[in-house]
Amino acid sequence: MCGLQVDVEGDEVTLIRGDRDDVWSKGYLCPKGTTLGKLHADPDRIRVPMVRDRETDTWREVSWEEAFAKCEELIHGVVQRHGIESCTAFVGNPAGHNFDLQRYMALLIGNAGFHHIYSAGTVDQWPKNVACVLMYGNMWKIPTPDIQRTDYLVIMGGNPQASGGSLLACPDVLGEMDKIRERGGRVVVVDPRRTGTADHADEWVPILPGADAAFLLAMCHVLFAEDLVDLGDVADIVKGVDAVRALCADLTPESVEAFTRVPADTARRIAREFAAAPSGAVYGRIGLCNQEFGTLASYLVDVVNILVGKFDRPGGLMFGNPINWPLGWMASTAKNGLPEFGRWRSRVSEVPEVLGQVPCGVMAEEIAAPGDGQIKFLVTIAGNPVISVPDSAKLEEALPLLEGMISIDNYLNETTRFADVLLPGASPLEQPHYDDIMWGWAARSAGKWNDAIFPRDASVPTEAEVLAHLGWLFTGKTNDSFDFATLDDAWFGALCRSQGLDPAEIGEHYDRGGGERLVDLTIRTGPFGDRYGEHPDGLTLEKIKASEHGVDMGPLVPRAREMVCTPDGMIDLAPEYITADVPRLLGRAAAASDARDGLVLISRRHIRSKNTWLHNVKVLVKGKDRCTLLVHPEDAAAARLVDGGIARVSSEAGSIEVPVEVSDEMMPGVVSLPHGWGHDRPGTRLSVAREHAGVNNNLLAPAHFYDPLSNNHAVNGIPVEVVPA
Repeated sequence: MCGLQVDVEGDEVTLIRGDRDDVWSKGYLCPKGTTLGKLHADPDRIRVPMVRDRETDTWREVSWEEAFAKCEELIHGVVQRHGIESCTAFVGNPAGHNFDLQRYMALLIGNAGFHHIYSAGTVDQWPKNVACVLMYGNMWKIPTPDIQRTDYLVIMGGNPQASGGSLLACPDVLGEMDKIRERGGRVVVVDPRRTGTADHADEWVPILPGADAAFLLAMCHVLFAEDLVDLGDVADIVKGVDAVRALCADLTPESVEAFTRVPADTARRIAREFAAAPSGAVYGRIGLCNQEFGTLASYLVDVVNILVGKFDRPGGLMFGNPINWPLGWMASTAKNGLPEFGRWRSRVSEVPEVLGQVPCGVMAEEIAAPGDGQIKFLVTIAGNPVISVPDSAKLEEALPLLEGMISIDNYLNETTRFADVLLPGASPLEQPHYDDIMWGWAARSAGKWNDAIFPRDASVPTEAEVLAHLGWLFTGKTNDSFDFATLDDAWFGALCRSQGLDPAEIGEHYDRGGGERLVDLTIRTGPFGDRYGEHPDGLTLEKIKASEHGVDMGPLVPRAREMVCTPDGMIDLAPEYITADVPRLLGRAAAASDARDGLVLISRRHIRSKNTWLHNVKVLVKGKDRCTLLVHPEDAAAARLVDGGIARVSSEAGSIEVPVEVSDEMMPGVVSLPHGWGHDRPGTRLSVAREHAGVNNNLLAPAHFYDPLSNNHAVNGIPVEVVPA
């Protein structure tokens, strides 16, 4: 979303820098954004389809026609032998950042008729999805802190220094934090690690991983006990306040202090300061999501904001107001009813589904265990689960058992090396871009169109066509009858009807289909759009294209009444599905109070890293080894670990060896290992990443350690033993 100035000579990118005239980012750029040219030119990037010979485990380049012929052979064979219920997909994080993948996934997943899929969502934000669908009526309507106008910001489990915003789209978040303090406000970071983000805060509050929900409940207790609750302008659309009052009645800061490791006086002071601030927002991110009480913690973030009137108002927690409405915002519990969790269970471990998914870590046993419903065919889409999924060693062992596997990916990586067919997409500079869902969490109502920098061969299918083509084959149809235009028109028609428009009438405005048409539709029917002539001064994609540096329609505005789409139009502050988990939390708190020995492991990310994606870019991985185990000096001394030495880290899932980095940035009792590494597997084509392989922390993450309310894996708070190697 940040504006770039890309200097090009011929077919080579010579320089990428921030666009100082960009209305959104104003020249800000992180290190990752400077490397798009290197991704485009990477000699390891796959540029043409490839097919693997299983007998010799060798690859050969093929034409798109031959690749789809092989896909048809594989798909039809497995479906005929085992049925569509034996087929599934894994969708990776990059799909959310790709022009076509984020808009056309339905043409594969929906048309294929998969019973369910797996995704990176259950290692990331599924708890927030559960909280929002129950509280507001849609799983993707996730409110975000209005950081540019707030006076008091509490960051829990988030590290914008490394990841920018996450469910928070704002350029230069650290700069905004500095501005809060400059204008007399306050920033508090609650995290087991003193991150680079904490260095820009007034206060760092160490907390035990998994204890965030207890800390937030203690804050709620203080708010009620000291008569600080004031719902403000949303009081008439909020229900469940008394239920929350009862929920936290006995949870004083003193009662959870031994569990959270946060001094009671500190918890009380923060609650009072937050309530008294003219504006404020508690922001919780991935550290709150991927822990064993992820849903409770993610939900309570919103509860605290609402209780003190810091919701749906400037400087507080607010809903985005994007120029283009995200496709994920179409569903609502007002139309579809409240979700029925547990409609089915996973075949082997019998895990109840949540929002259509089970923990992605169980995919390995679903492939390996024989019986009805065994997974025989897998499509991976911009994902690398052999590194990114918990208990990943089991998945690596299981993938060769598949009868067919197709990967849509630009690299022959630790996962795609097991595929039968590898279908590459375009480089970031060979495709246009206008983000879909991320603008829904943006600090301002802005937008921009990016043309492709380099031309793409017209004979090469787009990612939209690839998705639709595979979906077509899974329905039993053949390559020679594939018709993307018809499928695209049907999808466009469905989106038109969702906005109360006649597809035939709206279709007259376009001479071609594709993603550009979908972007124009979502802009023109958005809050600032022209609605195809109804508002002549409104926005269209054409007008945004004419604004080279983007369009900014101003700061966020209160809009809870139009965004909340629950059956009764009310924000449910105490969904029973979530609040029923408090006894489990209290049981864990009691156990933790009695036994404080041992270490737990958390993950971390670096500003030059993006999950497993960017480790094949030399300028991002060069320099000091960043795949290290961070250990507090007291814990290092107790375990006889030395800085620079090698430690053996063991959990019930596995054991790895990794260099030690002794640092007081960790709180005692907690160690940290970055995720996304482990590039030492045979059969990949990642020459740079192999030189900086690191170790895979998901070898330590048990597949069964997850938040049962959301099925999100708990990759933070894993009990481990650490000894010198």
